[in-house]
Amino acid sequence: MKKRIGSYPRVRIEGGGRTVVSQAGSVLLVETVRKAGLDTAISAALTPWRKARAVHDPGKILLDVTLAVALGGDCLADAAMLRAEPAVFGPVASDPTVSRLIDTLAASGDKALRAIRAARAEVRERVWRLADRKAPDAGGTVTVDLDGVLVIAHSDKEDAAPTWKRTYGHHPLMGFVDHGPGGTGEPIVALLRAGNAGSNTAADHITAAQLALAQLPKKYRRGRRTLIRTDSAGGTHDFVAWLTQRGRWLSYSVGMVITEQVHQHVLRVPASVWRAAVEADGAIRDGAWVAELTGDVLDGWLKGMRLIVRKERPHPGAQLRLTDADGMRLTCFATNTLGRPIAELELRHRLRARAEDRIRAARATGLRNLPLHRTAQNRIWLEIVQIALDLLAWMPMLALTGNARLWEPRRLRLRLFTTAGQLVTTGRRRILRLARHWPWTSHITTALERLALLPNPG
Repeated sequence: MKKRIGSYPRVRIEGGGRTVVSQAGSVLLVETVRKAGLDTAISAALTPWRKARAVHDPGKILLDVTLAVALGGDCLADAAMLRAEPAVFGPVASDPTVSRLIDTLAASGDKALRAIRAARAEVRERVWRLADRKAPDAGGTVTVDLDGVLVIAHSDKEDAAPTWKRTYGHHPLMGFVDHGPGGTGEPIVALLRAGNAGSNTAADHITAAQLALAQLPKKYRRGRRTLIRTDSAGGTHDFVAWLTQRGRWLSYSVGMVITEQVHQHVLRVPASVWRAAVEADGAIRDGAWVAELTGDVLDGWLKGMRLIVRKERPHPGAQLRLTDADGMRLTCFATNTLGRPIAELELRHRLRARAEDRIRAARATGLRNLPLHRTAQNRIWLEIVQIALDLLAWMPMLALTGNARLWEPRRLRLRLFTTAGQLVTTGRRRILRLARHWPWTSHITTALERLALLPNPG
């Protein structure tokens, strides 16, 4: 009879190790900050808020909180994780100093927000130039997805209110630049709203679109090379009219509500008009067809708008809605793109679902809850969350290849950032040695080599 020794080996734990560095893989984010010039841009933007004889730079404080959020933190106090590793992150401000800065920026209102957003737009343009063919505008176009997010509040916070899903909290409207099938995406707007804010409020969509366009390089702030995609919440007369206003001329692909008029038109579409829907690889999508609706169903809408409907067999177990027809699930969207097959346009609109992946990543990166009480403070927090998500998108875009470029924040933390290292000092150099047996050490070292080859800012 064999004696049971347990499933895991016993390890003796002793404190006092001085050369061990936790979160050693986070040097990838630190190097991304340096190569992107984010540290200098944020510091310059927050110069008006630096007090005389201050020890800590406001830009460095804000970036420290950002790095903590990128590494999985969800409150200001999580900056302590960086404070424990001065060899990697340098001097980190105390918790009271961090809180005072957030309060100061919040008291400045839109002035502080404009400064931070301007710095982000400047750095974003530089990062896209560094990324070259990996940049989201490599094909000469940019796709922006707008979508609402529900953030649950577990305490009574300013502007928290019942939501349309019968929860309690806030209802921000966010926008993401789609990196396409070979990448992830980066946030360019987070408009904080009360929990009872409407889903299809045109004024909020217009404000969010304005803030999103301001984050893009100037050549994409107007013209058909920029595509705005939304779900049916964006399918309003005022928002579509704003997108196509003279001098703006943006492309759009917005979901539309299946009204009774649309439903009746679908029932009258001849079978010969329907075209098979396609998948991203060009294959035929089984059980799905698309058609373009014309006639009086477009009355009251702008000239040049195309209304495209898709019918599809529902998935097993899915329940049909009142707006569905002949046992088929109906969806509808509008676009002003001409000269392309409707199946291709329907696929382009369907890929808007990638925005749900971006929202999931945001929830895992500081958007699980809003940690502060006042709305002005939480607006600053949302900017911090966006910068953290920027870094988590820029680092893979600049340094990773293959499937690693598609890793979401949780996987990046688990495989790369949490890697431990040994700090060795030789002469005047400090070297961080990573474990050879860690399966993803080569990903980290190769990524750092790629970042080292990029030109320094300025």
